[in-house]
Amino acid sequence: MPDRVDKLEFLNDRLSRRRVFFETILRTMQDGVVVATEDGILKYANRAAGAMLGFDPDEAAGRPAERWLPGVDWAALSRGDESGRESFSSSELEAFRPQRAVFSLSAFPIEDGAGRAALVILRDVTRERADAQEALESGRMQAVRVLAASLAHEIGNPLNALGIHLQLLGREVKTVPDGAVRDDLAELVQVARDEVDRLDLVLSKFLNALRGGAPDLAPCDVAEVLQRTLRVMRADIQERAIRVDLEHPAQIPKIRADAEQLQQAFFNLVKNAVQAMGDGGTLRIAVSCDDRDLAVAFSDTGPGMEPEEYARLFQPFHTSKPDGHGIGLSIVRRIVQDHGGRIEVSSRPGSGTTFRLVFPLADRKARLISAKRD
Repeated sequence: MPDRVDKLEFLNDRLSRRRVFFETILRTMQDGVVVATEDGILKYANRAAGAMLGFDPDEAAGRPAERWLPGVDWAALSRGDESGRESFSSSELEAFRPQRAVFSLSAFPIEDGAGRAALVILRDVTRERADAQEALESGRMQAVRVLAASLAHEIGNPLNALGIHLQLLGREVKTVPDGAVRDDLAELVQVARDEVDRLDLVLSKFLNALRGGAPDLAPCDVAEVLQRTLRVMRADIQERAIRVDLEHPAQIPKIRADAEQLQQAFFNLVKNAVQAMGDGGTLRIAVSCDDRDLAVAFSDTGPGMEPEEYARLFQPFHTSKPDGHGIGLSIVRRIVQDHGGRIEVSSRPGSGTTFRLVFPLADRKARLISAKRD
């Protein structure tokens, strides 16, 4: 009898050691591990899974896994291959907790002694997908540049011809004997020439924005660029009865920037906000700064966006507007990145959208950061 007791104690101790060993492995894994029954009840999750999906594994046990892994068919995953052979399935999950993240899911059917269950291994592939998306967008932007260059060439030739013929027409108008008629015709010709020049300028700015190119950095007054942008947009803003509130400190430190490119970025954001609000609404532009960065926030009172829209927000050709082209925001992002800055977006359906552009100051001050002690 003692021998049997000793043997049971030995086996129990061995099982305990193995359990601790496997628990240690699961706890230190970088990939997330989740086990749920075929009814979708969470049985186990390691620390990595909790960190990825935003929950405490100990507190979540026994609760529906749908709360953290929506859209997963646990019954199908638990059954696996109907032929009885070992099988696994692979898919991807997009989550917002609170930032957008993409996870690769590998699922395996298992038996846990109490019934069927599914083992899911999660791997964070957000950075990989972002790199792939960036490469794809770079290819799209290159296609846009080629198309725009061809289009500019086709438009530029008729514009040049119009300019030359309007110049010749202006000379002929001077020979009209009737002074009143001559003045009226000269004014009409001048209006047409001004419009041709304006189209040529718009075309040049559009091409410069698409080409990219290194920005011509120089000390830049952001408030002055904002005022210039609002003057250009004044007609559209007044036509749609949009109220604009511009807030900035009395003294704004300068940033090193290309004023023309910065105005192009501001113009695109103001235009998007005005179009999003339709007729009526408020556009608040707020400038703030600390000892390292300067931020410009554009907040509208439009319809806002769904969280799923964030993923495709800066993709070329993606637009939610019926008459949009989907390249404005991609140009804004390129300009901001070329200036060493970043874009932050916050939005809620029915509560408007805020685009916040953050730029490093021309004269950043060093600051001490206290180190944390374990």
